[in-house]
Amino acid sequence: MNFASKYLLTCAFFCAITPVLHAQNNESPERLPRSILDVRPPSERVQGNPGALRVIDRSCRALPLDQVRRRIVDTAVQEWAYFGYSTDLQAREIAQQETGPRRPFVYPRMTPAEGERLATSIAGYWAATPNSDWIVQRQNAAWSESGMGARWRDAWSAAFISWVMCEGGLADSDQFKRAIAHHSYIDQAIVASDTQDPVAAYRAFPLGVQTIVPGDLLCRGSRPAYRSIEERRAQLGVGARTHCDIVVSVDERNEQITVIGGNVRATVRMKIMPATKDADSPMRPIADNGRALFAHLQLQAPEIEATALANSPSLICAPNETTPPALALVLEAKPTTSC
Repeated sequence: MNFASKYLLTCAFFCAITPVLHAQNNESPERLPRSILDVRPPSERVQGNPGALRVIDRSCRALPLDQVRRRIVDTAVQEWAYFGYSTDLQAREIAQQETGPRRPFVYPRMTPAEGERLATSIAGYWAATPNSDWIVQRQNAAWSESGMGARWRDAWSAAFISWVMCEGGLADSDQFKRAIAHHSYIDQAIVASDTQDPVAAYRAFPLGVQTIVPGDLLCRGSRPAYRSIEERRAQLGVGARTHCDIVVSVDERNEQITVIGGNVRATVRMKIMPATKDADSPMRPIADNGRALFAHLQLQAPEIEATALANSPSLICAPNETTPPALALVLEAKPTTSC
């Protein structure tokens, strides 16, 4: 099946099912038992009810690098499932368009039921970032003023990445600089690449230079809209609006790369990006919904299979009725492991 056919079929399904998944949160699967996937729920890092939440635990799990890559993928996939399988299959036409003025996206207002179900998870992501208590307290004030339908005041995409890395086994900040903004760990990876730092878990490369593997990160900038690592290198340490997603699957035959990120349209969302490949060069994503990507952060750990998403326990072990059947269109590889 070519990309265009796959895009139309998958979009038709997800356009129909996404409102249902968001309206009926009780149909979203719970996280797996830790006997199957030993990931500590982010909600255990906070205490209290929304409006009076407080951080109680910032500890991270330390694991050997040869275990980290798969844990990063499996942890991200479980959160994506828990948030309701929100998926965006991007068209090549959108990805290839020139970047320019874009309409500001109006975030959908959460229903009170959604807000209550997800509040402690997002607060738990913040708990994995240093000095983030003020953010949780500011959100408490927002809930007290506007109720549980209020969206998070502060963008939590970097907090999500930080929590995944924290739970994934990168406990030492010299390995991964957990932060409330993506540019902190992007800069760390750029410096690590420049200095050949033996401790840093990620190194930054231009797209198409190194093979992209599940567990790697793909990053873009919006303010400024970076076009290259060199542009960011000239501004190391300067605040910037950036965003990174975790690679969970790489499909060379269909030329697409699947990623998962946090706070993408106010949820944990999967994106299937079209990709391209030049002669004798690794495959690279074309863009992220028309917005240029500027960095590939490569995890300095042994590779795992390109189809790691298909082998995630959250897809293999979840009840069949809770897994969207349209995933068969983007998960062509059969699982090689069992629950």
